[in-house]
Amino acid sequence: MPGADGFNRRSFLALGGGLAAMAVAGCGSNTGRGDSSGGGASGDKPALAQWYHQYGEAGTQQAVERYAKEYPDATVTVQWSPGDYDKKTAAALLTDGGPDVFEYGNGPSIDMIKGGQVADLTDLLGDAKSDFTPSLLARVTYQGKLYAIPQATDMQLLVYRKSLLQQAGVQPPTTVDELIAAAKKLTTDKVKGLFVGNDGGVGILGGPALWAAGVDYLTEDGKFGFDSPAAAESLRKLRELFTSKALLLGAPTDWSDPSAFTQGLTAMQFTGLWTFPVIQKAFADDFGVLPWPKLNATTGAPSVPVGAYGASVSTKSKNVDAAKKFVKWLWVDQTDKQLDWAQSYGFHIPARKSLAEKADKLKSGPAADAVKFVNENGHAQTPLLWTPKSGTAYSDAVSRIVKNGSDPATEIKAVKAVVEAELERIAG
Repeated sequence: MPGADGFNRRSFLALGGGLAAMAVAGCGSNTGRGDSSGGGASGDKPALAQWYHQYGEAGTQQAVERYAKEYPDATVTVQWSPGDYDKKTAAALLTDGGPDVFEYGNGPSIDMIKGGQVADLTDLLGDAKSDFTPSLLARVTYQGKLYAIPQATDMQLLVYRKSLLQQAGVQPPTTVDELIAAAKKLTTDKVKGLFVGNDGGVGILGGPALWAAGVDYLTEDGKFGFDSPAAAESLRKLRELFTSKALLLGAPTDWSDPSAFTQGLTAMQFTGLWTFPVIQKAFADDFGVLPWPKLNATTGAPSVPVGAYGASVSTKSKNVDAAKKFVKWLWVDQTDKQLDWAQSYGFHIPARKSLAEKADKLKSGPAADAVKFVNENGHAQTPLLWTPKSGTAYSDAVSRIVKNGSDPATEIKAVKAVVEAELERIAG
């Protein structure tokens, strides 16, 4: 769900481990927590501070405040936080002034888990475990223990104007070369062929570029995953796209907001499922959706990045058990609230299979296609062991390749050195 400046709420679905961040105002003691005895503003009830980053969709803040108010067993104060949330939340968890309950993009980091900063939530799911999307649970599980409860699923994909492609005689692209050719053919003096962000795709195409080449950030056994000619070629294609003069650059809003698409500045855009209500209002049925295409006819596969904010509990909370009880109530027991959260404020896929089946907005048209892509072409945004340092190294490398024309194979080897050092650190 978008951020205050449009749709940047989804910027956590950007390159690298993460999770471009949103911030928590103040890491001081004014958090609404109860005193050390566990008391709070309501006498015997514990007081809990719950942190969210600032969502931009109308009604989101009121919704989470309503959920908190309806909880009978604690006084829950919601902190709604704009800015660099992930970074400041990570810092706050090291202090006594952080949250009791907090959301985090794709779940807490491996360093939070190994540092003992987040509570084990394994016992909260019970019989509901089989109802949660397995890939989402896997992303927030380390050594058999669960450290977050997924709240809702988000994903990115290509949207395109059907009429513009038809007028240009362009078929929906299935390979990267076809995408580049389509973008060129769709470009006119008034409309660009493709928008992948004002940075030319640096922030959001790192993952799709790897998956298009048939590789991933890490291998299944946790080793560096993309020191290959195909990966280098796929990254080189991003440079080709950047220099094609078919990309929209410098749009008034970035990739996570549909304005460039709905205002007719671009014929295709890489964006997110959450934008569909706005796109449908603008174009009705005159748009279609695609995954990011595979590299070529014989290499890789189409893909869509998938992520989920997860609810976690700080081990520095004075009321860990009360905080866990609240998380179970909201994100396991209250299925009506979970469906409301996923469906009433933009388009999102519920984190639970039984609720996804009830999500009427996802049963037809482009939204149904998007759900199909998640099931058939979805990739977890980044692996748990892909640290922020690894993400920064890769992001910087992609930027140099795309914007400066650096040699992809050389850049990949430099990233590999950083990632292998991080993996060794984690294992130590």
